[in-house]
Amino acid sequence: MGVVSTNGGPGHRDVVDLREVDETQVAAVGGKAAHLGGLSRIEGVRVPAGFCVTTDAYQRIVAEAPSLDGLLDRLSRLHPDDREAIRTLSAEIRRTIEGIAVPDDLAEAITRALSRFGERAAYAVRSSATAEDLPTASFAGQQDTYLNVLGSAAVLAHVSRCWASLFTERAVTYRLRNGIDHRTVRMAVVVQRMVFPEASGVLFTADPVTGNRKVATVDAGFGLGEALVSGLVNPDVFTVRDGDVVTRAVAAKQRAVHALPAGGTREVAIDPQRQEQPVLTDGQVVRLVQLGRRIEAHFGRPQDIEWCLVDDDFHIVQSRPITTLFPVPATGDQENHVYLSVGHQQMMTDPMRPLGLSVWQLTAMAPMHEAGGRLFVDATRMLAAPASRAGFLAMVGRSDPLSRDALQSVLDRPDFVLAAPDDVPAGPPAGGPPTPIETDPAVVAELIERSEVSIAALRRDIATVTGPALFDFLLEAFQEHKRALGDPLSMQAIMAGMEATWWLNDQLNEWLGEKNAADTLTLSAPGNITSEMGLALLDVADVIRPHREVVTFLETVEDDGFLDELPKLTGGTEARDAIKAYLDRYGMRCVGEIDITRPRWRERPRTLVPLILDNVRNFEPGAAKRRFEHGRQQAQRKAQEVLERLRSLPDGERKAEETRRMIDRVRTFIGYREYPKYGIVSRYFIYKQALLGEAERLVRAGVLTDREDVFYLTFQEFHDVARSHQVDDGLIRRRREAFRSYQALTPPRVLTSDGEAHVGAYRRDDVPAGALIGLPVSAGVVEGRARVVLDLAHADLEPGDILVTAHTDPSWTPLFVAVAGLVTEVGGLMTHGAVIAREYGLPAVVSVLDATRLIRDGQRIRVHGGDGYVEILPD
Repeated sequence: MGVVSTNGGPGHRDVVDLREVDETQVAAVGGKAAHLGGLSRIEGVRVPAGFCVTTDAYQRIVAEAPSLDGLLDRLSRLHPDDREAIRTLSAEIRRTIEGIAVPDDLAEAITRALSRFGERAAYAVRSSATAEDLPTASFAGQQDTYLNVLGSAAVLAHVSRCWASLFTERAVTYRLRNGIDHRTVRMAVVVQRMVFPEASGVLFTADPVTGNRKVATVDAGFGLGEALVSGLVNPDVFTVRDGDVVTRAVAAKQRAVHALPAGGTREVAIDPQRQEQPVLTDGQVVRLVQLGRRIEAHFGRPQDIEWCLVDDDFHIVQSRPITTLFPVPATGDQENHVYLSVGHQQMMTDPMRPLGLSVWQLTAMAPMHEAGGRLFVDATRMLAAPASRAGFLAMVGRSDPLSRDALQSVLDRPDFVLAAPDDVPAGPPAGGPPTPIETDPAVVAELIERSEVSIAALRRDIATVTGPALFDFLLEAFQEHKRALGDPLSMQAIMAGMEATWWLNDQLNEWLGEKNAADTLTLSAPGNITSEMGLALLDVADVIRPHREVVTFLETVEDDGFLDELPKLTGGTEARDAIKAYLDRYGMRCVGEIDITRPRWRERPRTLVPLILDNVRNFEPGAAKRRFEHGRQQAQRKAQEVLERLRSLPDGERKAEETRRMIDRVRTFIGYREYPKYGIVSRYFIYKQALLGEAERLVRAGVLTDREDVFYLTFQEFHDVARSHQVDDGLIRRRREAFRSYQALTPPRVLTSDGEAHVGAYRRDDVPAGALIGLPVSAGVVEGRARVVLDLAHADLEPGDILVTAHTDPSWTPLFVAVAGLVTEVGGLMTHGAVIAREYGLPAVVSVLDATRLIRDGQRIRVHGGDGYVEILPD
């Protein structure tokens, strides 16, 4: 690192020239300075000259105030919503830092660095925190910048203010919300020669709204950029694509910010004749975008760039990554691609860790691409071929209608998806019906037995395999996994239940005007492993309820060792045995279970405790049996009623007989719909236990620090570590940071190779004004209190509540017994939430865009499960 100060004293690493800084030195100079140093190395990019007061200097300053330790301890304990306490404590910390005298050697080093610009020079003094302008976090605007600072004394004072600005209220609140330790963030300060521009603004090298990487947008205003940042004026906005300005919006710019001769800035009025003139010519805009593309290429991702125009020359004063854009899957070509989200089909849109991603890819039936910690299927070929397009869109629409609409919006764009000739193979058939099978419960019994035998063999055979041989074994096991998943008989059974459902809904609507009749006809269908799981937890509650001492103990459980403590209590042995039996049957499940790295119930049994206690509190003994029998009788009565009404119609005997056969068929096969997922997750838990066993061996050998480090390696990388006994700790650290950043991203249902995110929309006008539109999946109307639950562990439900959440997978089923209705942001007719809602007779609407944001926890809502909308009722 180049050093401006050369006095050899304590401050010899405290001041460095920006030209000697690059992106590898964030810890020493902060994000802003690191980016400015990188910018100054790009050919053709002009960056105002200057230097950086490093984080070493900041550390020296805070060490001068021992009282800061106690203040930081108090700060770390505050809740991010406690605004008054944050305001008071952060102000005290800022005053403490600003009150510390700058050491003489540091002041001398800063003054010496200023001297090369001359006594009359003006400066911009800018914060540069170590957690600022990083690919994984956007701290923009949280610390302070001071413009047109004159003289060394003023520069020194503003350096202190920048140090203190690490503790602005907004910066402190951001760190508290994101779990960032205040002590891990340090402040450097950038001091640059002041630029006095005719114009300034912001360039986004990707469209910040649509995400399109081929479109750049330029915001421009007269004078200093503070007028735009503060919202003082509306900017001119230019859009550039392929080297041409494609849109321009010229604003009336009445005010600007200019520098004052004596220092500081002020607002000034713009001459009325100039107010509606464009700030930049089209040629300047195109030249600026070309400069931006060069910067983007250097940093390897789209950038948010602050620029100034001086004498027709652009100066770059900041560049940071656009952290809100969803990443695009990497491809080795320049062709157009349309990617469909796997998570929206699997009811798990959270990011997955690398091991989870790679194991899912290795066991999936179709190739998948990773981006932003999520998986996507390339749907381009299916959409391009006329022979497959309609069937593919219909299949996607049944699973998630918003995804279908999002795909259609891409198809509506001219020339993005080029039609392939009919003789070009279009990939596997999209949802074509398999060969029908007889309505015979023995088929389902045979499929379940096959699965159980295969899983038992896997558990037996993997038990003695370790080291590199384990990974070879697993690669073979993954092939058996895929064979079981694609078993033709299994596919026939699944489709039989789904097609019988569709037939009943369509025909009974046509013949009798009955909407969604299958919702009642499938109540308490036999053999549904997931609905049985929810009812079985009611039975566990029945065992525990009579034993007050056990209930009291469970109310205080904080760790996963509680099962060993239960036998010490009256009734505790029975309680432990009931919970263990439940875990033996269902303990491989968990929230986000398609990610092998997620903790399973068997690994974290305390997850179930709040659900058991809710059941103890909210239900009477025998509730599971009564609920199932009640649903079965409702379905039976509905079948009798429908058949009687059909017989009174013209050709009624034939219609009634066809309907009777379809009712038998749906009740025979619809429960099996949930079983293949149970089999997949059962296999996943066996894989995971074996892989964690190998990770523990590597920890004992000193190769890994923690066994869960392997979650941040792909399957192949883990295999390599097992062979070589060498691991890249830096790679694991970077993967952890990337995973944390992915958690802040919202995955789109559909993503193009240009980076455009498509979420889809409903095109209906048959709902009340203000209602939230979704997909009707379980009939009935229910009104109640909305409980917005984003984390299963924090659910607090009472009978009559309506569960509102982003998405559900089978692990959420125990909650369904306690609620009166369901609203989710993701889902389709045959996804988990819809199937179990119908089994339990809960009115449900799924695929309601932004439901968890638009519905407030505690609001009263009315769910129209048959018509597909939700009303928010007046308070």
